[in-house]
Amino acid sequence: MIVSRRTVLAAGAATLAAPPTIRAQSTAPIRIGEINSYTAVPAFTVPYRMGWQLAVEQVNAAGGVLGRPIEVISHDDAGKPQDAVRLAGALLDEDRVDLLAGAFLSNVGLALSDFAKQRKRLFVGGEPLTDAMVWQQGHRYCYRLRPSTYMQVAMLVDDAVKLGAKRWVTVSPNYEYGQSLVKWFKLLMQQRQPGVEFVAEQWPALGRIDAGATVAALAQARPDAIFNGTFGADLTNFVRQGNTRGLFEKRGVVSVLTGEPEYLEPLGDETPEGWIVTGYPVESVTDPTNRAFIEAYRAKFNEAPKMGSVVGHALITSIAAGIAKSGSVDTEAMADGFKGARFPTPFGPAKWREIDNQGTLGTFVGRTALKDGRGVMVDWRYVDGATVMPSDAEVRKLRPA
Repeated sequence: MIVSRRTVLAAGAATLAAPPTIRAQSTAPIRIGEINSYTAVPAFTVPYRMGWQLAVEQVNAAGGVLGRPIEVISHDDAGKPQDAVRLAGALLDEDRVDLLAGAFLSNVGLALSDFAKQRKRLFVGGEPLTDAMVWQQGHRYCYRLRPSTYMQVAMLVDDAVKLGAKRWVTVSPNYEYGQSLVKWFKLLMQQRQPGVEFVAEQWPALGRIDAGATVAALAQARPDAIFNGTFGADLTNFVRQGNTRGLFEKRGVVSVLTGEPEYLEPLGDETPEGWIVTGYPVESVTDPTNRAFIEAYRAKFNEAPKMGSVVGHALITSIAAGIAKSGSVDTEAMADGFKGARFPTPFGPAKWREIDNQGTLGTFVGRTALKDGRGVMVDWRYVDGATVMPSDAEVRKLRPA
């Protein structure tokens, strides 16, 4: 029996996209109201949009959900919480969407989550990483897909401890995401390495880092190692100034998100080598599920996917699986029915954890390196999100009853 490459790719795409089948209750589209920071953070959100567009196409080609096609109505919040809430209201009241989804920035995600709680409508956050979404401010109408700040830090702590560094400094953007990252890194490091010291911290405004002053302040503290939470243009500026001033020489660096293609590619030949990072080594993954996604994405968009692409794709498949398990798009049915739903992702199977509505999607951990004048991830491994979550008992202490 001869199986063509196209057949293999089509089968892989169908596996990624297909939720459980349940008898149709209507033929009208299931409408998802999607809100994201497309103009504010295009490096991530544009590939993210391409990812969910591919997933919608695949899910609908496989028969939709409950026998109904999925339709996404998308809006740009420009990175502003107040705009996101206004758009959410219009999506519910004018477009009559069945649920809300999306968000990039943590403060925007928290605003949408609070709005969903007030309106008693489901909100599925794709990218916001703050733990408050599912813990301190968690509620039954909010689910979150990506590994949280706690999970991202927990993935990196083992490697951070192996550095043997005693004096640490931190740099992270001064808003919910950055503050949560540093809080968890300090706590987990102090638990794992008693006697570790945090001797300085820098809190640049998101998108407005004064990289020269930040690097100078960190260097003055004479650290052994650095924990970094900056991303995007802030990361590029920080790396450039750090390279110029020798900040990273003979110092370990642990850096969240830096290995994601949307942030690694702009660094080019300025990529510092040996940083311990979370990310997506898209050019070197070999597992069949990942390769099928990459090929399907290339076939549609003529470029390689990024981490945003994975999040966008998984957002749709996770929603489709939750609706299929719920058997309805009634909000109360979905708020309960999503719990425990299993869904396919480009990184492999994941589920919605019952206790806190957190997705178990994982990410890759590795080190930065230079190859042919550009930054890549090497020595990487995939970390399943389910392995770096706190226990149910710990979550109960954090999450409102």
